[in-house]
Amino acid sequence: MSQNGLLLVNLGSPKSPSTKDVKIYLKAFLSDQNVVTLPKWFWQPLLRGIILPLRTWRSATYYRHMWTQAGSPLTVYTEMMQRKVQAILKDWDVQYAMNYGGPTIGDCLHQMQDNGDDHIVVLPLFPNYTQSTHDTIIEKVKASGVPTTIIKHFDDQPTYQKILASQVDECYVQKNYDTVVFTYHGIPMSMIKKGDPYEKECQQTTANVQKYLQQVPDNKVLTVFQSKFGPMPWLKPYLKNTLMELAAMGKRNVLLVTPSFVEDCLETIEENNVQNYQTFRSSGGKVLDAVPPMNASDAFCQFVADLSEQKLRGKGDVNEGTAK
Repeated sequence: MSQNGLLLVNLGSPKSPSTKDVKIYLKAFLSDQNVVTLPKWFWQPLLRGIILPLRTWRSATYYRHMWTQAGSPLTVYTEMMQRKVQAILKDWDVQYAMNYGGPTIGDCLHQMQDNGDDHIVVLPLFPNYTQSTHDTIIEKVKASGVPTTIIKHFDDQPTYQKILASQVDECYVQKNYDTVVFTYHGIPMSMIKKGDPYEKECQQTTANVQKYLQQVPDNKVLTVFQSKFGPMPWLKPYLKNTLMELAAMGKRNVLLVTPSFVEDCLETIEENNVQNYQTFRSSGGKVLDAVPPMNASDAFCQFVADLSEQKLRGKGDVNEGTAK
């Protein structure tokens, strides 16, 4: 029996917080040339000989801090989202895959095809398009040979913007915050110079969400980037530097908004709640809170379901992307 299918694709996570599993995950992630664009002949010896030996044990420590009894928060919330969206789209086949690790994109698409899914929508769970998150997903989808329709980004959807604005307003009124910082995952400046639209999309996301904010004054909002990796210049301003500057200016109560991360993960739990919090406090800051990610909320799951149906109906401006 033919049916529609929806494949939710997230970044992925190590199987466990063990050093061995974290190394396997990091090797796959950092070997992706859409993530690190340096030539393989130069990058691979550096990755295997220096970066993995130095980085793996530290990353494994971070993963152990955030790991739950149910597993990695990113995986737990992705599974929860899949179940909730499936409950909404009762006549669809809703599955999830990971770009790094399992379940793999190709295996899931072939299984969905075997299940009789003749119209499959693929939704990467990243609001803003960039080469480093989307292109490998698109390549793997095309390599599967299964016809699909890909939603390349959803930051421009008013419903998504309203959901995020509502979350920000709800958190903002709880304390007397001096600044609201929209912090996006950074990418190398070299990608922007080659035409990647990510920076413009992020700036536009902040501006669009501001239109729906009811409680936050425009002059309290900043846009920054986090998670810089390596010595090369990345998108600025950097979150860590901004936090130190805000503390020095006497703005000691800050609320973070993390649109790049629709679910809690290493960046939200460990990087922001621990590392950036410590930096802020040591610089004189007092309160560093964060608006929780979507985390499979009812409103976000309904949005995902509606967006997928809208894409197949061909109504509205849901951005391009067909893989065959």
